[in-house]
Amino acid sequence: MKVEVWSDFACPFCYIGKRRLEAALERFPHRDEVEVVYHSFELDPAAEKNTDFDIHTMLARKYGMSREQAKQMNDNVAQQAKSVGLTYNMDTIVPTNTFDAHRLAQYAADHGKGVEMTERLLKAYFTDTVNLSDREVLADLAVEVGFERETVVALLDGDEYTNKVRSDEQEASALGIRGVPFFVLDRKYGVSGAQQTEVFTQALEKAWSERA
Repeated sequence: MKVEVWSDFACPFCYIGKRRLEAALERFPHRDEVEVVYHSFELDPAAEKNTDFDIHTMLARKYGMSREQAKQMNDNVAQQAKSVGLTYNMDTIVPTNTFDAHRLAQYAADHGKGVEMTERLLKAYFTDTVNLSDREVLADLAVEVGFERETVVALLDGDEYTNKVRSDEQEASALGIRGVPFFVLDRKYGVSGAQQTEVFTQALEKAWSERA
């Protein structure tokens, strides 16, 4: 059974949703027969690579609220992350463009390490709070996952995997996906958002029973 996940590395609920899906898979009796595939989705394709504001200011501008309100919202998200064992350092997150990070994830997926690379990129953004549009940073992360630095630097300096990222985004649009995370089970069932683990468990069981 295939579980496809559309997500962005700058999406706080994508990391939380990933953990809840993993928790559901842990208790799923057929977990060894489930393949999880991550697809590209940019929350803000027009995001600048280098910004001079933090995530609280970004949220305040986006939703027309005060910085204090935005910070409170982000603190609430950090608490949700903590409930699934994640550490979000919201005050030091670097808002940036995630396109190159998606290209790197596509490359990793082609080489059997898509899930590992996705995990490392999410942790890098929310916990380590590094700049995910910095190609040297991306190369460092790729090395951690097991890739050759020179190969990744050359990849990022070119335009490889641009088409794959765009294809994923076009597919999301065709499927009616407007926000992430979005989980598609065997192309039959969709789960929108970072639902509770029980919701993922029920979806897995339903999709599996129909498959059987």
